[in-house]
Amino acid sequence: MTKWTQTEMEKRLVRYADLKGLRNAFIDARTPGSDRKENFTIIGPGVSENKAQVVHIPEAHGFNFGAARQPFGCTNSQHSHLTAETFLVHTGKWRFVFGANKDEGYLDVEPGDVATVPTHMFRGFEKRDEGTGFLAVVLGHDDPGKVVWAPSVFKMAEDFGLKLLKGGKLVDTTLGETVPEGAELELPPDAAKMAELATPPMEELAKYYLPHAKMAGNPNSPLAGEGVEEAALIGDVEAADGFAAGPIVGHWQHGFALRRLKLETGASIAPHSRSEQEVVFVQSGTLEFNWEEGKLILGAGDTLTVPVGLVHGFRNPASADAIAFVIRGSAAPAAPQFATAQAAE
Repeated sequence: MTKWTQTEMEKRLVRYADLKGLRNAFIDARTPGSDRKENFTIIGPGVSENKAQVVHIPEAHGFNFGAARQPFGCTNSQHSHLTAETFLVHTGKWRFVFGANKDEGYLDVEPGDVATVPTHMFRGFEKRDEGTGFLAVVLGHDDPGKVVWAPSVFKMAEDFGLKLLKGGKLVDTTLGETVPEGAELELPPDAAKMAELATPPMEELAKYYLPHAKMAGNPNSPLAGEGVEEAALIGDVEAADGFAAGPIVGHWQHGFALRRLKLETGASIAPHSRSEQEVVFVQSGTLEFNWEEGKLILGAGDTLTVPVGLVHGFRNPASADAIAFVIRGSAAPAAPQFATAQAAE
């Protein structure tokens, strides 16, 4: 069994205070309303168009985990993804706006809510209350592909000196950068492509949203116990750990399962190991992560990736509930293996 030292595990923890963002990660970086957003790539290479983007943990997980931080009124321009894009609302009130021209519906979300957006459709999002807000984002697959931008974004970007090359590289002419000889510019999507990116009806999009008030613990979860709830959020298929598909199920494959853990004061989860990647993002409260060689104390906004096969447990050492989103790197996670059962074998 592999031993993980305190130092090694600390390298797998990204503190909120240590996040390194980028204000010009994408082609819309300098357009009015979008010039104050920060993009973060926490786990995996992400989809940034700027090579200056810091990748905190590049290890392949089967999905990417990143974030956006924006002040009031700041907009993330209309774009489409080739793989799943799932939002975990950490702080602030946000509005997701649909359609190439922002006129085909919207969805308002608040802290603790989860929403996933279908592939191959235009979406954008804007911060709609005072102060700065933080959206955590899960992108499906190790390579989520490049972003497809709405036609209006290309025109705005060119007005402010930004050009996008085929393959996804951003050229900033205001910094003296030039388009390399022989390189081709990415062109706005044509009419045929736009038809492929049609927005589904709002009745369908509403099915991919789960407010925090409707997140219910699953009594069949192996992790459930006194003061501990594990709620299903996204599940493409029935899993082997006591969870049916759903409650959010898309017509596309997410490739990961999303759950919410809630631990009351003093509650704990016994030592166990998982067969797939496990990323823990603390939504609120304080969460202790412990294993044989040490422990880590996680606070709101912190992200931890747990090594596959590591025997570990959780505990809430604080006076408020600990709530964490957990991404498991499989559409059908296996049941956890508890240490007592492993020892008996």
